Amino acid sequence: MKLLRFGPIGQERPGLLDAAGAIRDLSGIVTDIDGGTIAPESLARLRALDPASLPRVEGNPRLGACVARPGKFVCIGLNYADHAAETGAAIPDEPIVFMKATSALSGPNDPILKPRGSTKLDWEVELAFVVGSECRYVDEAEATAAIAGYFVCNDISERAFQLQSSQWDKGKGCDSFGPIGPWLVTPDEIGDLADLHMWLEVNGKRYQNGSTSTMIFRPAFILSYLSRFMSLQPGDVVTTGTPPGVGLGQQPNVWLNPGDRVSLGIAGLGEQHQLVVDA
Repeated sequence: MKLLRFGPIGQERPGLLDAAGAIRDLSGIVTDIDGGTIAPESLARLRALDPASLPRVEGNPRLGACVARPGKFVCIGLNYADHAAETGAAIPDEPIVFMKATSALSGPNDPILKPRGSTKLDWEVELAFVVGSECRYVDEAEATAAIAGYFVCNDISERAFQLQSSQWDKGKGCDSFGPIGPWLVTPDEIGDLADLHMWLEVNGKRYQNGSTSTMIFRPAFILSYLSRFMSLQPGDVVTTGTPPGVGLGQQPNVWLNPGDRVSLGIAGLGEQHQLVVDA
């Protein structure tokens, strides 16, 4: 099942993508795609629906962030062995955890806003997931069952801001730095989670061409690990790191500027397309 949100900013409606690729309006069934909608019992009710019974959405509406109002936006850094190598960093013994502001969330095709004072704007295609059940000191089996769905995230980063101190957060949480979607894909529709192709292009040039096969810490382990330090609630979003090919890893470095177009995707999870503009 593929769940999404469509409509103008601030007026998004919940939707479902049917087998033919058409959007079906879920607003007569649920109020939004959020922590309540993605609880196991709610997902079971949605899965039992006949998509053909839902109103078909015509045209090509804007897609919003595929999860509304997450309480947390948690990120994992340096979680691909080949990405760690390109940055010259050692492979971490434990997940590196940082946060994005929830105000960084945006739709998958919304513009990337280059912040004032930005000089090193970068990209990162990532596999993200949303928590569907409360997690506190869960083991990996419990964590697996608690993941409601997966989606694409572009962990946009301003490296000059990020590397000014040991705290990464201010280079990660600017407005528009967390596009997620186009849709949330439930685990039953995903093939081998350990071998999903991931890619990202800037102005048609492919920079990232990797796979989840080089991920160091897997999603279930990450969720179990995080639950030792904070409780996770339904609707919380976690993004899990990027393969090599970021702008920081290029020789010389490559940074995003207004007018650049970014496209990215993960096999089975869809694509994002963004234009860089000045904030």
